[in-house]
Amino acid sequence: MTKLINTMIIFILLSLASVHAANNQILVQEECKRIGQKLGSVGINDCLDINLRATNGRTVKNAPILVKEYPPLEKVSSLGKVLLIGGIHGDEYSSVSIVFKWMKILSDHHSGLFHWNIIPVLNPDGLLRKKSQRMNENDVDLNRNFPVERWDDAALKYWIEKAHKNPRRYPGKKPLSESESSWLVRYINEFKPDVIVAVHAPHGIVDYDGPRNAPHKLGRLYLNLLGTYPGSLGNYAGIQREIPVVTIELPYAGIMPTDKEINSIWRDMVKWLTENITEKAYFESLDNN
Repeated sequence: MTKLINTMIIFILLSLASVHAANNQILVQEECKRIGQKLGSVGINDCLDINLRATNGRTVKNAPILVKEYPPLEKVSSLGKVLLIGGIHGDEYSSVSIVFKWMKILSDHHSGLFHWNIIPVLNPDGLLRKKSQRMNENDVDLNRNFPVERWDDAALKYWIEKAHKNPRRYPGKKPLSESESSWLVRYINEFKPDVIVAVHAPHGIVDYDGPRNAPHKLGRLYLNLLGTYPGSLGNYAGIQREIPVVTIELPYAGIMPTDKEINSIWRDMVKWLTENITEKAYFESLDNN
């Protein structure tokens, strides 16, 4: 009898796992279809070929937040964990498209040097509406919605006095009021990245927040610190939590860099990560210089 019960439990668990996998695949297919119909440089099959996974994160409109993991490989010593994020702002198309290009590179050439977790679009509601917008469905700028001490005197005051109540930069009524930013903080806590790379547009520079040395240049994009805004990911993760945050600001929101430049940024980023992702790597790079 015990053996029969155990067999039935295993069967039920396998059935539930199969149903979950099928549901996950349906969610990914639906999102890839929407992304492919929106972005000229990312086709539906380009998205499907990456084999993304639908997380338990949901947007305001209940769209799944997709992720791709490139885990450590057997017999390869990983230098550390990298979290790569695109599409925090929904109207910065190139920030999503270039992440898909880089995922294609990793899918073909993942060496196990790093443990990657990649979120190609954190704000699908903003991206996939008829007229894309920077903010999410609640008209909140996700990159101003992260926790900061004395929220009212920092994020809200900055928005009123410095941003002059620009609706594109509204931080929300309170920190992590939005499902997307709240989920990302939980995901950071779970993954524990050594470095976060966030892709934006259209300033055409490299920005940086956090400990250790910043990348001087990535491709043709040179370091130019924009400042640390209350409620930004750079402020929250880079300054408050001391997780290095590299912000890649592409030159144009609606125009992709050339393939040569896409590859150049990628190579420089991997080189910088190799030398700086951990304190040990950083100090070893200093000894070599």
